Amino acid sequence: MFSFVSVLIFIVVAFLFSAIKVLNEYERGVTFTLGRYTGIKGPGLIIVIPIVQSIARVDLRTVVMDVPPQDVISRDNVSVKVNAVIYFRVMEPDKAILQVAHFYEATSQLAQTTLRSVLGQHELDDLLTAREQLNRDIQAILDKQTDPWGIKVSHVEIKHVDLDESMIRAMARQAEAERTRRAKVIHAEGEMQAAEKLREAANMLAKEPQALQLRYLQTLIDVAGEKNSTIVFPLPMDLITPFLKKLTKE
Repeated sequence: MFSFVSVLIFIVVAFLFSAIKVLNEYERGVTFTLGRYTGIKGPGLIIVIPIVQSIARVDLRTVVMDVPPQDVISRDNVSVKVNAVIYFRVMEPDKAILQVAHFYEATSQLAQTTLRSVLGQHELDDLLTAREQLNRDIQAILDKQTDPWGIKVSHVEIKHVDLDESMIRAMARQAEAERTRRAKVIHAEGEMQAAEKLREAANMLAKEPQALQLRYLQTLIDVAGEKNSTIVFPLPMDLITPFLKKLTKE
């Protein structure tokens, strides 16, 4: 009799221990009673009737998922390897359990196919320079497709775009040619500006003959000061014409 009571007490205690569950603040329990969904419990201490009820724990924290490198062929037929990182969290635990099997794996596979699909519609230059826009496009598509699963994709970040060595060398040559082109354009613009200034100076001197004469005398002074030698310059008639006119009048 004593042993029967002991066994009975042991069964009751084991039953109570198995019925008590503790869920953390970031966890929720999707409850099933005889196979039917009966609600969400937690956090804290909850009671689950053994055999009759069961729960599926769901973590509500943000998940950081690393998308493995994907082979992508861009719109201009360049083959690259691209990997990314995705941040998402479960917003509705019941949908994450009832609407999809293994929501983490499903989200991972969807992220890989979406990454290849979106990036394949852009050229290589966009993959290298317009990452912010591509991140937003991928995030919007993933968020829309995972919404029926109760999952919110908050952020997508493309991490690396790996190119072949031949493509890297080709891009280096292209960058060098671009720098050369810019240098030539800058030099041509400088020559154009200098020619414009010389034209303005020539027009100004043409309007004032005395200014041209003063400029000629200043040039003589500069040349004479540089070298200790005798330099013979032809005397312009414009320089002595005013004096001749004055003498003629007298």
